[in-house]
Amino acid sequence: MKLLIDFFPIVLFFAAFKLWGIYPATAVAIVATMVQIAYLRFKLGKVEPMQWVSLGVIVLFGGATLLAQDENFIKWKPSVLYWLMGGVLLIGQVLLKKNFIQKLMGAQLQLPEPAWRTLNWAWIGFFTAMGGLNLWVAYQFDTDTWVNFKMFGGLGLMLLFVLGQALYMGRYLQESAPESPRQP
Repeated sequence: MKLLIDFFPIVLFFAAFKLWGIYPATAVAIVATMVQIAYLRFKLGKVEPMQWVSLGVIVLFGGATLLAQDENFIKWKPSVLYWLMGGVLLIGQVLLKKNFIQKLMGAQLQLPEPAWRTLNWAWIGFFTAMGGLNLWVAYQFDTDTWVNFKMFGGLGLMLLFVLGQALYMGRYLQESAPESPRQP
């Protein structure tokens, strides 16, 4: 259910774009993100800080898109979000000496410190690359191609990256020791 809630605005943006174009889709994305945040706040009682940031970015860049009638603003939104997430991880690692990936996943996984550091740097690199790739697609191709990339390419690359992370982490996970048979 959480996955559905997380992808609610992007799915509605995609559908609205295909039906009505970029400007109505942008308005739909703003409203859908507001509905998402309201649902999380009132139904589940909590909204993650990154979700608040996402709301701020969609309102800012989506609002600029609608006010200026310039689709370039909305095309920057994913890159800004990627770079903000990567920047938070980078600042945590370099300045604060904290690994936010470990803080996020550490309760579920036990990994050696170098593995956590590698995962954190991998996410920083991934977010940096995705921000650049988003802008490259936005400015090298038409808007329809960019929207398709945002919906399928971006999500597909994220899925592949997460699967790669799982394979990497799998090297460090210890199997449970088999239970010894009980002696009568």
